[in-house]
Amino acid sequence: MNIILFDQPSFRNQLKPITLTRPIGKVRVGILTINEKWQKYLNADISFLTESYLSKKYKTTYANQNYYINASCLPNEHFANAISKLRENEALISNGILLALSSSQKLVFGEMNLPELNTIEYSHSDITTISELPHLFLNNGSQIIADFEKITKGRKSASILDKYTAIYNEQSIFIEEGASLKASILNAENGPIYVGKNVIIQEGSLIIGPASICENATVAFGAKIRPNTTIGPASRVGGEVGNSIFHGNSNKAHDGFLGNSYIGKWCNLGANTNNSNLKNDYKTVKLYNYNTQSLYDTNEIYCGTFMGDYSKAGISTMFNTGTVVGVSSNIYGSDFQEKFINSFSWGGKTDGYQTYRFEKAIEVINATMARREKSLNIEEIEILSYITKNK
Repeated sequence: MNIILFDQPSFRNQLKPITLTRPIGKVRVGILTINEKWQKYLNADISFLTESYLSKKYKTTYANQNYYINASCLPNEHFANAISKLRENEALISNGILLALSSSQKLVFGEMNLPELNTIEYSHSDITTISELPHLFLNNGSQIIADFEKITKGRKSASILDKYTAIYNEQSIFIEEGASLKASILNAENGPIYVGKNVIIQEGSLIIGPASICENATVAFGAKIRPNTTIGPASRVGGEVGNSIFHGNSNKAHDGFLGNSYIGKWCNLGANTNNSNLKNDYKTVKLYNYNTQSLYDTNEIYCGTFMGDYSKAGISTMFNTGTVVGVSSNIYGSDFQEKFINSFSWGGKTDGYQTYRFEKAIEVINATMARREKSLNIEEIEILSYITKNK
């Protein structure tokens, strides 16, 4: 099967800033990114159909027969099976939303309607759809559980050799080869804990499932990792974190609280950076929406910070309930930050936000990546250039 994960434009806009630098199919929720989930379920080649400025890096691969799947819809066995049975120009829809279609035609972003399309109503109510930012943390726990079952089925966990590490409900803990655990507590009584290859869990760490510590990540000593948390590949996380996702290669190495949040790649939260995820009056949280360019009511009482790739927060930065930070911003200052901070911003609420000069931003990003022997490629620089010109 040739699978093409397509971005629905309205959903894509509502998932910014996370999708400013990637198609929806590359977003991480649970242990895996969405495209990795579909690879597990359908054992197929995956490509992406997204905005033109991303398409050079995230190409669309067409074949004689293509299965287009709404990237916001997460897989399960029944849904994947229904897609695999689609014939030419047949489509699955649910409540007016296009879920998937089969076609030999080369469709383009934003134009998924075919005049000869035969629509089939998908009546099962088992599809999880990620169409707004809060959906990421709201579904992270259940997706960790689903991914855990898929990844570990028929496999045997590596042993925990450290005699000072305490484990609870061992059958729901899976350790990949090369992981190192010392004097920690892993409690999987209420959900599984996945520990990826070459992960380091330092002394005094507490991890409560459902939780995922992905490949090459580090849990800093004394960390408190609360349920429904994903620490993406090569990230380093300490302090107190709950119901949050680190996409990958990001740092929160010091104390400070982060809750109900999503942190993109190559981000850094300075020492004692904290976010609010609950208002003092317990009212529902309003959040900036890129689709409407205004605040909207999430109808959620708990809602934290959503930070785009390459952004940084200085020491003791305070993020208000329901804060959105764009791509490649450098934020600092003693007061609570604004609820929406545009991409390529420099400064803080107290002294004001200035435009982060593009050449300087690229220099800082490359300096950050150089610490792990990486750098931006031409395609990534072009994406960032597009964002700074269209923010």
